[in-house]
Formats: sequence, C-alpha cells, structure tokens
Amino acid sequence: MYFFEGVVRVKAMLMLCDYAEAINGKFYISGGGWTVCGPGLRNMSVAIRVFVPWADANTRYDLSLLFQDENGSTIAYGDPPVEVRNDGSFEVGRPPGIPEGTELDVTLVFTFNGLTLEPDKGYRWQLEIDNEPVQSVSFRTVDAR
Repeated sequence: MYFFEGVVRVKAMLMLCDYAEAINGKFYISGGGWTVCGPGLRNMSVAIRVFVPWADANTRYDLSLLFQDENGSTIAYGDPPVEVRNDGSFEVGRPPGIPEGTELDVTLVFTFNGLTLEPDKGYRWQLEIDNEPVQSVSFRTVDAR
C-alpha cells in the first residue's frame, strides 16, 4: 500500500488483489497485496481508498484507473484495440456528527478479467483524479521455468 499526495488535494491507497469487494466502506479481499505473478491470462482486482480533505466534501471528482506497461504507456487489447481502463466519478459527503476537520474517504474496487500478461514484464495500475496522477501500484510477471 502506498500513500501519495499529488497536485489534487486527495490521497489514495491502492492494493492488487486476486479478488476484492467494497461493501459499506470496507474491503473484503482474497489474495491481496501481491507484486509478482505468472504470465498468461489473469483476473485481478484493484482495491482503492481515496481520502478527501474535510474542506473538499461534496465536491465531484473524476477518476480514471489505467493499465500501463512499465514505460507508462496505457495497454490496449482487442481488434480494434481498446485501452484497459475504468473511468467514473465520485463525491464524498460529510456524515452527520463527524467532527470538523476529519478526513473523509471512499472505498472502491475495480475488477478486470482475462488480462493477457507477457512473461518477464512490468505493469502498473495508474490512478488519476481530475486528470492528475495521484497513485500507482506496480507488479511484474515472472516466468516460472
């Protein structure tokens, strides 16, 4: 897990998982926290927690999660090629009774099935919020010969 505060005023944490769900602000994770896997077809989830400052509550943010190679190029599959990414938006409200200044958060999971991973290669998931890079999580494939 990594924390980073970029140009936007939010922070984020990302974790690679075999499978994950986000329910009522909690992660339910199976096989989480890996950084090395074998090549071939792979299913994976990316668990994301975004932390929003108190003053930025009720602000809409655009979010993109992009699958990239180790050089930062977004990967595309298919014919015609389509980038592997998930785009959306979120807004965090202030729960009643929470003390002023409390950091607010949103819990998200994106699942990707059937990704083709090449042997001995680096990959990363890049999280952008409002078109600014906020956080990434990297992994490598290792050919088990």
